[in-house]
Amino acid sequence: MARNYAKEYANYHSRPEQIKKRSSRNKARRLAVANGKAKKGDGKDIHHRDGNPLNNKNGNLKSMSKSANRSFARTKTARKKRV
Repeated sequence: MARNYAKEYANYHSRPEQIKKRSSRNKARRLAVANGKAKKGDGKDIHHRDGNPLNNKNGNLKSMSKSANRSFARTKTARKKRV
């Protein structure tokens, strides 16, 4: 069964709180490029250490590989590990 991207956008991605979070993640990337933590096209993600995409304080942002940022260490019970 194929994904219905239009329905997915309508039900989740278009919500005001999700738009705000996405906007803040994009802003974090722009800030990291401006501060020299990242370069355009470097293939890295900007990681929010506290997991809050709305917190773009300089100490909360870190440049890391996409594979490391998009996977989470898990406990034995499959919960996310606290870092």
